[in-house]
Amino acid sequence: MMTDKASILIIEDEPSIAELIEYTMAGSGWSPIVASTAAEGWAAIQRQTPQLVLLDWMLPDQSGLRFLSRLRAERQFQSILVMMLTAKSMEEDKISGLDNGADDYMTKPFSPRELTSRVKALLRRKNPDQTIGIMSAGAVTLDPASCSVAMNEQKIDIGHAEYRLLKFFMANPDRVFSRSQLLDKVWGDHVVIEERTVDVHILRLRKALHEADNLIRTVRSVGYMLSTK
Repeated sequence: MMTDKASILIIEDEPSIAELIEYTMAGSGWSPIVASTAAEGWAAIQRQTPQLVLLDWMLPDQSGLRFLSRLRAERQFQSILVMMLTAKSMEEDKISGLDNGADDYMTKPFSPRELTSRVKALLRRKNPDQTIGIMSAGAVTLDPASCSVAMNEQKIDIGHAEYRLLKFFMANPDRVFSRSQLLDKVWGDHVVIEERTVDVHILRLRKALHEADNLIRTVRSVGYMLSTK
């Protein structure tokens, strides 16, 4: 599997939490590295570039948000996936994390099972070509091989942009993405279009899904997600 030897850097200053995350990541077949400060985390990245960083918001020497901004400012590290781990649950904090380049956000306390699921989803997004099987959500199925979408086993008409959006959502279920993240991950950062264009395609996607339109949910002031719950 693509995720079997993925290197995951854990930057967490609470020993018990760091130990739990390390154990969980190793148990899933990944290679975890633990740092307890931002400085240790930065040194670890210099030695070996990880595929994913699990980053605590509150660190003793520097905020996780500042660390994230520094990471995104370095061209060679811009492709590293980052998940924020924090006790902060205010909507403004989530938006701040996403706007500064976080790929995902988990609020403490969280279950090891959910963390593992979210890490797998992030790593799949890092390697989209590995997601080759038929995906499903409710009555909707998507076949990457034929680039087709069906509902209750009946093919439906769907535009190219809406297909790409749906494929991305189905590969990353139950996670919220901001408009800017969707532009970057679905259209690519080389495409210059307005963030509100995402709203237009979301509307078209919902229309294409007909009675299954409630799969695509709006998270107020944050973005959109595909909900399987």
